[in-house]
Order: sequence, then structure tokens, then C-alpha cells
Amino acid sequence: MSKFDELLDKYQDHLKSKTRTAVDADQLKAITKGLGPSIYNRDSSLVSCSDQSELDRVKQNFLIKKLGLKDSPKLDEAIKAVCEEYDSNHKYRAVFYYMLAQKLGVKV
Repeated sequence: MSKFDELLDKYQDHLKSKTRTAVDADQLKAITKGLGPSIYNRDSSLVSCSDQSELDRVKQNFLIKKLGLKDSPKLDEAIKAVCEEYDSNHKYRAVFYYMLAQKLGVKV
């Protein structure tokens, strides 16, 4: 099993335990693949909800640039909601992005 597949399994298990809902494996795989090598680096593989500049980058780089959404208060509300729902000390970027896409009803 490749390192990518190991991480994908880890993210799926993490999602199932945190959200208790079915996971769209194709969506999670697409998001994880889109993150490239950042998933292998401890610091870049995590999202810090206490760092506003990081949340601004998530909004700008993922929601607006990658997903093509328009900047609106709805995006900020979704980020805040995911920060509250994703109750973990280690918020994996792939899982965080997946939850955002699901919350906003967007396919990647």
C-alpha cells in the first residue's frame, strides 16, 4: 500500500469517527490528491482554527481559487461551522477541506 493510500485510509477513518456519516471516497480522494505533497508534511497537513490568517488562506486558496466560489459571508460561516464540528486537536487539511466541500454542497 502506498503512503498516499495509507493517508487516505487514515482520513476516511478519521472522518467516520468524527462525523459519523458515510464518506464519499471519490470526493475525499480528489481533495487529498489536489493537496499534493503537503499531506506528507506534518505542519502543512493540518489546519489551525485558532490562526485567522490560515483560515483566510483556506478561504482564498481552496474555496475561492480551487472551487471557484464567490467571496461571501457564507464561506466564513462554513469555515466557522467546520471548525466547531471538527472536534479534534489534529485537524487534517484533507478532512477539513472535505467537510467544507460537503457543507457547501460542492463536488471537487
